[in-house]
Amino acid sequence: MASDIEIAQQAKLQRITDVAAKLGIADEHLEPYGHYKAKVSLDYLDRLPARPNAKLILVTAISPTPAGEGKTTTTVGLGDALNRIGKRAIVCLREPSLGPVFGVKGGAAGGGYAQVVPMEDINLHFTGDFNAIGLANNLLAAMIDNHIHHGNELGIDVRRVTWKRVVDMNDRALRDITVSLGGPANGYPREDGFDIVVASEVMAIFCLATSIADLKERLGNIVIGYTREQKPVTARDLKAHGAMTVLLKDALKPNLVQTLENNPAILHGGPFANIAHGCNSVIATQASLKLGDYVVTEAGFGADLGAEKFIDIKCRKSGLRPDAVVIVATLRALKYHGGVDVKNVSQENLAALEAGIAAYEAVRAGSWKPAEPFPDFDAALMRAAAAAGLLRLGVLRRRADGVPVAAQYWVLDRGGTRASVLKLSHLESERAASPGTALTALMIQGLLADDGVQELDFGRGDDAYKRLWVGTARRRIGLVVADPMHPAGLAAIARQGLGALRRRWMRKDGRAA
Repeated sequence: MASDIEIAQQAKLQRITDVAAKLGIADEHLEPYGHYKAKVSLDYLDRLPARPNAKLILVTAISPTPAGEGKTTTTVGLGDALNRIGKRAIVCLREPSLGPVFGVKGGAAGGGYAQVVPMEDINLHFTGDFNAIGLANNLLAAMIDNHIHHGNELGIDVRRVTWKRVVDMNDRALRDITVSLGGPANGYPREDGFDIVVASEVMAIFCLATSIADLKERLGNIVIGYTREQKPVTARDLKAHGAMTVLLKDALKPNLVQTLENNPAILHGGPFANIAHGCNSVIATQASLKLGDYVVTEAGFGADLGAEKFIDIKCRKSGLRPDAVVIVATLRALKYHGGVDVKNVSQENLAALEAGIAAYEAVRAGSWKPAEPFPDFDAALMRAAAAAGLLRLGVLRRRADGVPVAAQYWVLDRGGTRASVLKLSHLESERAASPGTALTALMIQGLLADDGVQELDFGRGDDAYKRLWVGTARRRIGLVVADPMHPAGLAAIARQGLGALRRRWMRKDGRAA
């Protein structure tokens, strides 16, 4: 199978003006960066006509392995899926940081046939947003030391300066350093250090701001350190926030690109979830909700970080509210949490899988069990579904040669009764659609629209790896699993599967909170 970069380089991209036209964005509202990426004018976004918001779908995950387990891939695949079944869906993602890109994790533009492109540009400098954020951060750092050097009118205690410099690279040698060495002309020596750009408070503020004026106000509130009397000193006190805002005026415009299937994707901002809130910008999400019918976005790291912060921080600050949540859970991650060394998580180990499932029993909602579990591996699947309090379950089955031969979509009640509402016979089409496409998309659509599930056809390459998605919408919950036996699947991220919902999103009666 071709590698991610080979797939991306072979893609037939549409000009970004054609992608924008699918959203009704005229050329004059774009600021192109070449033929395949562009920024969207803030003036245009401010004038978008009033209309009901699109359905907002949040993709998160159980705690992944150190290499990550495919939230972005699932997000892009689901966005393509919704477009495939006739919905106007927009994928809304964070921009990648060069630290992970050149580290263990690698790029953050998806994988296999579920990528955003141009992939190399996105994973490298893209449109320069991170450079602008780094410069704004370091401008403030320079103004702090300059203020101290020229008399320190604010009485900043050099021992209590909390503001660090940033660089968008993993460089452990710069974490703790001493600055201003070399004599009086270079300032007062003090301890300092570098963070990565995506860990900067400027990045977090950038992604929560709703306008240039709001951005300036938030930047002014940054606390850079304390006086000897331990009174906080802010960027506004240093009169730095205006200049910082000017550096960010173009970066604040969302970036428009496309998926491999030429569907629109907006990438903007990228705070880490372990440091900040792990979500793309509020501006990008709010704009997408006015431009499409469905918006598929993600929150970084596991549900206990990115998704929790999406709900507790981004939603509270912006008024957003997800209509559905998709939790990516994988066999590799469950085996990892079941005690398997990360080097061996791709090997079959049912004992570790069950131990990993048991590790998530604390999050189960409700005690009902489905009747008549499938044999063999599916028994573990049904136990996981029961532990998660799942009310809707979809399973795709394939023959030994990988041809999809059947799919069932069940509605389960808390007593364990199941009623099949969908059966699928395979097609002969060789067209490999994005992973997790039609079955997942129809299930999500059914969860949101409450209009049931229709007869479904799709090609042999579709859903060609094993993965589970969980969607919660009001009081409905759903799950889908696809089998990886077909060789046209995404081999690099095969080995995917089960998971469970966190208790915080569930009530005691097993329904979504």
